[in-house]
Amino acid sequence: MVRAPRMRGIIACMRIFIIAGLAGLSCWGQSTSDPVALGWMAGSPPPADKIIRLADGSAARFPQTRWAFSNQRVLSPTRVVARGNHTECVLPRAQRTDIDGVKFGATTWAESLAANYTDGILILHRGRIVYEKYFGALKPEGQHIAFSVTKSFVATIAASMIWEGLLDEKATVARYVPELKSSGLGDATIREVLDMTTGLEYSEHYDDPRSPFLDYSRAAGYAPMPPGFTGADNIYGYLKTLTKEYPHGEKFDYKTVNTEALAWVMVRATGKSISEILRERLWSRLGMEQDGYFRVDSIGTESAGGGLNLTLRDMARFGEMIRLGGRFNGQQIVPSPVVEDIRRGGDKEKFAKAGYKTLPGWSYRDMWWVSHNSHGAFTARGVYGQCIYIDPKAEMVIVRFASHPMAANVNLDPTSLPAYEAVAELLMGSKWKAPVP
Repeated sequence: MVRAPRMRGIIACMRIFIIAGLAGLSCWGQSTSDPVALGWMAGSPPPADKIIRLADGSAARFPQTRWAFSNQRVLSPTRVVARGNHTECVLPRAQRTDIDGVKFGATTWAESLAANYTDGILILHRGRIVYEKYFGALKPEGQHIAFSVTKSFVATIAASMIWEGLLDEKATVARYVPELKSSGLGDATIREVLDMTTGLEYSEHYDDPRSPFLDYSRAAGYAPMPPGFTGADNIYGYLKTLTKEYPHGEKFDYKTVNTEALAWVMVRATGKSISEILRERLWSRLGMEQDGYFRVDSIGTESAGGGLNLTLRDMARFGEMIRLGGRFNGQQIVPSPVVEDIRRGGDKEKFAKAGYKTLPGWSYRDMWWVSHNSHGAFTARGVYGQCIYIDPKAEMVIVRFASHPMAANVNLDPTSLPAYEAVAELLMGSKWKAPVP
């Protein structure tokens, strides 16, 4: 049991942390919040003050999240994305010792990992692992929740289905899911959903208890339902409640519910679950080394907007496949025109209306964030620091799992994006050439 003086100290500490932000004045640094050192969920049974549960909200509170993000299957019902009996595609290694010391401004690469509460990070250069480290509760064979990086997995498949003629990007959501005809999503096109230019009356403010995002989180199974709660208790039910605030297509506005609607469309078009779709199109073909899994809601629907859990290396395999134009493990897995379209990016003017101060000049296409910088870098991003960063010019892929105390990536970008660019410049000096895949 936590003593009152200690509890007052923790509360004071968290107040300081919120004010300090990225200034580094937090009482909970990466080392002091280490989930192994703190003993979360250790013991048979764990002590009462070390237990983490979904039902009481502790699984979503920092620093408990540093354990929870690497142990979602313990906390929530899940559905497997099976790798099957296929042969693992081994990633060759050429470990480098000079990356930790790479500097950007007054910060080093190693310091940036601590600042961003990194749980695991891996760098591929020309298909070889040149850097791989794990922290806290995450182990090389362990799965970590990818949060909104999940969107890029799902949307890449949806874009492939459009290219194959299985989906019509000009068709409305209601054409595939009649149950959404009277909702705000009904007259949105598949393209508007893919590029998140729907005009839904919905906001994604993670720290605002009045945000509709909280009701979505309850429906998807991320947040506990309070006594007397009468809202939707599953994802499909919640999507039916959405209304339209302004015409679709006017501007980019990041809304996870778009991905959940897209997934429903994909399920209806194929007759298969999202887990089955990812198994057939990705896990069985990429040579993944571990099964993945999805968090599911109360009726078994996968959270396509943020529920995928997988290993760091398997996320790297997906990223490398995208870097190589959709080709990996001796086969074309995603049509190359799909990858080319993602790399070109979306409408910069529509994106600018969203006001992302750390992403000037960027755009959004098929649920990928496109930088339009001199290297043509683009990225899949998830809250609390999840990331796939692809730099085509540097022939580099960086994948990261993290458990930052603050959800929004604006809190990590200043110590992430410059770090990636600095490593890219280092790697571009390498003389080694990768074989043709």
